[in-house]
Amino acid sequence: MIISASRRTDIPSYYSDWFFNRIKAGFVLVRNPMNYHQISRIKINPEIVDGIVFWTKNPEPMIKRLAELNEYMFYFQFTLTSYGKDIEPHLPHKTKDILPIFKKVSNMIGPDRIIWRYDPILINTKYTIDYHTTAFSKIAKELSEYTKTVTISFIDTNYKGLKSNINKLNLTDFTDETQTKLASCLAPIAHEYGLFINTCAEKADLQPYGIERAQCIDAQLFSKLLSSKIDIKKDRNQRLECGCASSIDIGMYNSCMNGCLYCYANYNPQTILSNHAKHNPLSPLLFGEAEIGDKITDRITG
Repeated sequence: MIISASRRTDIPSYYSDWFFNRIKAGFVLVRNPMNYHQISRIKINPEIVDGIVFWTKNPEPMIKRLAELNEYMFYFQFTLTSYGKDIEPHLPHKTKDILPIFKKVSNMIGPDRIIWRYDPILINTKYTIDYHTTAFSKIAKELSEYTKTVTISFIDTNYKGLKSNINKLNLTDFTDETQTKLASCLAPIAHEYGLFINTCAEKADLQPYGIERAQCIDAQLFSKLLSSKIDIKKDRNQRLECGCASSIDIGMYNSCMNGCLYCYANYNPQTILSNHAKHNPLSPLLFGEAEIGDKITDRITG
């Protein structure tokens, strides 16, 4: 079983104390995002968990406690883009803060266990193809010794949760041809710095440019890191183009405080603040407590 922590919210940045408390307790409760009163109890002890994937833009709050995960194999999907406060309003300074944090984590766990995500890529009058090409090159140079892989993706405006921020993003039409052109610019930069480059859940075939299809939750990578093959099937609940292995996500939508305008999972500011206010690091639920009418069921894992 692989734990995803989390596609829905930045647990390392904002809820790491809660996460470590759940590790100590050996289980976590997760509400079904489609059925509020349906809760799964998920065991997360080392005997059951094959690996943990952390999704984050700033894991600094959990760095000093990584030793508490010595019985687990884990790696980071670390998003580091070139956007400013106009797109990612609540992130620390990229050069002064985030880059050193990325390097520090890499030095602690090794470059195989920290994936650089330059995504999602959007185009407007400020963030042009030339802008992205220059910024990507600068970051790739900085991180070339600290990661082995970079994952790119292009913004998908079909997500329902993104609709409220479309006007703020002031997007330029991002055609398939434009995406291919940008990919053809980024790939040789990645290769120049010795980085394997792949793409997350994109329909376009970019292999002619040396860009493979990503498996962001990667059973093969865990098998390599564990020196033992784990047999986990493809996640059928993700988009067709997604190559991820099956996992259990322990996060919650509308709970991340990063405020990124392109985020499909966190799109209602009032709900985000309300959920965050309900957070109790000692609760088995990320937000609030079990209520009357809730049905708690043990999640059966293969």
